[in-house]
Amino acid sequence: MWLINSSIGRKVVMAVTGIALILFLTFHCTMNIVALFSGEAYNMICEMLGANWYAVVATLGLAALAVCHIVFAFILTAQNRSARGESRYEVSTEVNSNGLLDVAERWASSNMLVLGLIILIGLGIHLFNFWYNMMWAEIVGMPTKLSPSDGFGWIQETFSNPWFAGLYLVWFCAIWFHLAHGFWSAMQTLGISGKIWQKRWNCIGLIYVTLLMLGFTVVVLSFAFGCAPSLCCQAGACGM
Repeated sequence: MWLINSSIGRKVVMAVTGIALILFLTFHCTMNIVALFSGEAYNMICEMLGANWYAVVATLGLAALAVCHIVFAFILTAQNRSARGESRYEVSTEVNSNGLLDVAERWASSNMLVLGLIILIGLGIHLFNFWYNMMWAEIVGMPTKLSPSDGFGWIQETFSNPWFAGLYLVWFCAIWFHLAHGFWSAMQTLGISGKIWQKRWNCIGLIYVTLLMLGFTVVVLSFAFGCAPSLCCQAGACGM
């Protein structure tokens, strides 16, 4: 099958799975922002998802997309390194009209493997902090410190820890670099980008992923510095 056996096919798989994962991140970010305004509303969403069959099926589908994206990324990286040989160690100092933006773009493009590894480590930490203590705990009936459906409590528990908050911020930076390159690259692979639209997709992608990662960052910082609302305050138990 050409999608698996050819280099172009693998790039198409990378592009499609990458766009699907960006859409999931958009949903996830929107859901997280709800927690900035109402812990009760956020927990309602968590309870609606929980370990229900449709949430489990969606999680398995998401996992399949992520595994495909990661596996093909490593295959393509290995192929590119083998094809480029010693030239991969050459460093370009050319900067065009976009200045530092292009420097960042070239750095992300040449360090996708490093960024990918950082993203994988961050993903492992995130799955342990939330998926393991929430969906998995509910499925197997595992006792946890907080209720598996208390997503708001788990956010407070995780991001009140400065170490976890710092690790998440590093993770978000790596994801930003990865997506800033991957967004327009996916459009180019799918044939949506041309001479005129290449720079446009580059700009659109940069703005989109920047706003996306800023959304995640605001949530982490709000809980890290205690600026987010609390369930007790919303329930009228603040002593006010």
